[in-house]
Amino acid sequence: MSTKESVKTVSKAMIYRAVASSTAIETGVATKEIEKKLKSSNRRFAHISLAN
Repeated sequence: MSTKESVKTVSKAMIYRAVASSTAIETGVATKEIEKKLKSSNRRFAHISLAN
């Protein structure tokens, strides 16, 4: 018997949501606010991108 594991691709939107929700839990700020800040181009470290 062989088993196949399904591979799930992770999108940038999923990463943004995970980071935003984790930060929201720690800081008490709304997830949507943090996600909006992450997606804005006016960031402190705009030159650093997420890994693919």
